[in-house]
Amino acid sequence: MKTRITELLGCKYPIIQGGMAWVAEHTLASAVSNAGGIGLIAGGSAPIDYLRDQIRKCKEKTDKPFGVNIMLMSPNADDLAQLCIDEGVKVVTTGAGNPGKYIPTWKEAGIKVIPVVPSVALAKRMERAGADAVVAEGTESGGHIGENTTMCLVPQVVDALEIPVIAAGGIADGRGMAAAFMLGAEGVQIGTRFLASEECQIHPTFKELVIKAKDTDSVVTGRYTGHPCRNIKTKFSKKLANGERDGSLSPEEFEQITLGSLRKAVVDGNVDEGSFLCGAIAGMVNEIKPCSEIVEEIMAGAEKLLAK
Repeated sequence: MKTRITELLGCKYPIIQGGMAWVAEHTLASAVSNAGGIGLIAGGSAPIDYLRDQIRKCKEKTDKPFGVNIMLMSPNADDLAQLCIDEGVKVVTTGAGNPGKYIPTWKEAGIKVIPVVPSVALAKRMERAGADAVVAEGTESGGHIGENTTMCLVPQVVDALEIPVIAAGGIADGRGMAAAFMLGAEGVQIGTRFLASEECQIHPTFKELVIKAKDTDSVVTGRYTGHPCRNIKTKFSKKLANGERDGSLSPEEFEQITLGSLRKAVVDGNVDEGSFLCGAIAGMVNEIKPCSEIVEEIMAGAEKLLAK
């Protein structure tokens, strides 16, 4: 399948693995790139030495293109942006802010820049700033989210831009990919499905929560702090949601008890204090497989439907 995204990024398939903080490291990223997609390493607030090591390890495991995701609200975003140039990273995706000040130097270095956007307004700003493509991410996604759904957001962004659009949020199989293409997308970004991959290095408890999740097992917390996140329902996430709803948790208390909660989920599998960020589509993810099988299944399903 050739689209403007495969031509832009030099990959076989127009599938990008989500840059999930604490989750997306070199083992997962290289496996997705070797499967024909684009793997991403999550920058997050990672120390520079750690991220440099991850990039170099990824290069040892794949000769295919891969990228880095940078959360622009990270205190060391400037250093992460420069590191991508220094290490010859081919693709950078960004979230939680406007990457406009970095785009000229990234493009001079030959980096393809793909911001993640939750709205048409930000998508237009990114195109004017020189972005090569955008990821239009719906509220169905795991982790930090906007309010618009994938079904509503993607076609509006497609209509507003000349650059290609990648759809994200609620996509876990070929049907989801085909639907995104019918809305005008030329690629998809997928996170939750890759949580249940053999190469994903998260705690086994996290994987078990994903594959056992039902359609109603996601909850959004943190809206009143200005940073809403979609989680798998656990006692901890329900406590957060209830505290937000009835006012028993102030925004300050909320921030305090969630500090470090993502690491506690990903690394420790701590269901009492961990935030297991995951998309609403987890109810469709029922089996752990290698990334190569996941990618091939999604592509085969999408191509069969789109051929009709």
